[in-house]
Amino acid sequence: MSVRRTLFRWGLAAIHRSRADRWLAPAARGCGVILMLHHVRPWRPRGFAPNRILEITPEFLDSVLRCVAEEGFEFVAMDEVPERLRRGKQGRPFVAVTFDDGYRDNVLYAAPVLDRHGAPWTMFVTTGFAERTASLWWLELEEAIRRLDHVALTIDGTRRCWPCRNDGEKSAAFDEIYWDLRAGREERLREVVGILAAQASVEGRALVEHLCLDWQGIAELARHRGVTIGAHTLTHPMLAKHSEAVARSEIVEAKSLIEARIGRSVRHLAYPVGDRGAAGPREFTLAREAGYATAVTTRPGHLFPEHDAHLTALPRVSINGAFQTKGAVRALLSGVPFLLWNRARRTSVT
Repeated sequence: MSVRRTLFRWGLAAIHRSRADRWLAPAARGCGVILMLHHVRPWRPRGFAPNRILEITPEFLDSVLRCVAEEGFEFVAMDEVPERLRRGKQGRPFVAVTFDDGYRDNVLYAAPVLDRHGAPWTMFVTTGFAERTASLWWLELEEAIRRLDHVALTIDGTRRCWPCRNDGEKSAAFDEIYWDLRAGREERLREVVGILAAQASVEGRALVEHLCLDWQGIAELARHRGVTIGAHTLTHPMLAKHSEAVARSEIVEAKSLIEARIGRSVRHLAYPVGDRGAAGPREFTLAREAGYATAVTTRPGHLFPEHDAHLTALPRVSINGAFQTKGAVRALLSGVPFLLWNRARRTSVT
């Protein structure tokens, strides 16, 4: 686990132990929360698991949903979020549950848990995953490093090497390569991951086939009561790193394509990666112009009435594999971690 995640985990534990999630909650908690999840599946023990942050167990999802109810939140669909923001803090706080990318395990393991709790949910679909034309590059990188005992890459003209003989060395190599690539051009990222995947004989399409729903599965899911299908672009790019024309195409065409495939309106968008380096004011405007009712980021935070003026720049709260404790969930639902993280600012739209 990275130093940043370790510090955040300690912070959540400290908030819960000190009961700050109780006495600060009235000042920190918003009128609602959008939860962000990715994989839900039984844990497969392994030492090298750099993407574990994207994975929780069905049992933990059940615990999260129980905690949501115990804390007095009401489950709502994404379609209800704009109206609830207009109402402000009238009534109970609300929670909307969202899943990114379009994974099979959301249907196999998450849906039964959500149904038991009466929780509606949204799946944000990347069309390229459904069509097997886009890559899960972060998983290709993980799988390549898992298979290799030594990594050598030339990045921007510099030759760099990493030993990968054990889980610790593999984790260190992944973290350094991942964050270096994330900080640069996306073309470079995909090129380097492609080279490494080829060296390790990792078949990217096979990964997508194994993990992601196809169009038939997505269309069937769209007919499920309580499920909303949203858009997650065509190819899962970090939109802010591309031209306005590319970003507009990814946002607009994904909406049209999904609507044609499922026969229903698509009103909600999730920006891939979704942090400041991937989505900003330009993308927020493009989403609004494309006709989305809401668009969600990965910027952390609760929802406040002020977000009614920024419906295509909504924050989310990540429920992830790094913090699978009830105390962490209570801290996140209190809003206290984000009061500190966002320096008491309610909105982050620049």
